[in-house]
Amino acid sequence: MGLADKESHYFYTNDGVKLHYLDKGEGQVIVMLPSWSQSVEQYHYQIQTLSQKYRTIALDMRGHGLSQQVEYGYKVYRLAKDVDELLVHLSLDNVVLLGHALGAAVILCYWDLFGSDKISKLILVERVAALVSNPEWTPQEIADFGPLVDPDSAMEIYNTLISAKGDNYKAILLNHQMSSKMPAKEKQWLIQNSINFPGKLAAALIYNHFHQDWRDVIPRITVPTLIVGGRASPTSVSSQEWMHQQIKGSQLVIFDEEEGGKHFMFIEGADQFNHLVDEFMKAH
Repeated sequence: MGLADKESHYFYTNDGVKLHYLDKGEGQVIVMLPSWSQSVEQYHYQIQTLSQKYRTIALDMRGHGLSQQVEYGYKVYRLAKDVDELLVHLSLDNVVLLGHALGAAVILCYWDLFGSDKISKLILVERVAALVSNPEWTPQEIADFGPLVDPDSAMEIYNTLISAKGDNYKAILLNHQMSSKMPAKEKQWLIQNSINFPGKLAAALIYNHFHQDWRDVIPRITVPTLIVGGRASPTSVSSQEWMHQQIKGSQLVIFDEEEGGKHFMFIEGADQFNHLVDEFMKAH
């Protein structure tokens, strides 16, 4: 699925990490952030199509893809700082940020830290308000906030990722997030990409990711926001509806199962997803 070398670039963060990003096209800027353990290549279809109209940038977060694998900084707030440093490095403003799962969490953290100075719109794909459930929450609160694990499971996942079973667990997790219609080549590529992110680093990041709570950040978003979910995804539709209700003027689109509506709808339903993003980019 490779992209041209001429589109690859690097910069150094203020804590000395060499990060890779793709930069293709001209015009309004959209910066895309991949999900946990994935790389810029997950947005292959978006870069290929959207770069015909827009300047399309995708960042490999530290430790992911072609970015440097260091032993530190695998926390959502550090990744948000890395994004800000990319925008400063490229002298960008009026940017549309698109993030998938962890990438969307990085966007929420970016908003919390840096606000709207450089940002014009947000696209949040498969994001929930809180990943770890509170035993005291009511069924309605669980439906609204969208937790995927309980506190004990979060610790169990961390310990599994740092064990010899870590790579196999990543494959099981990804298979749960993809439909049977996902082409075998792309399925294998996503699994291999995840395996390339070392278990120790992957565990550190997912542990920090699990324990973020965005319920106070989401209602404070003031720029146009597109929320995208999948009806057959582990991410509940009710959690996407809650986010939509919290962000004034936001747009919510749920991909049905036959439209590729699992966790990777931008791959399984790429044409529809790209059209959706294009329409959102053009809207005032």
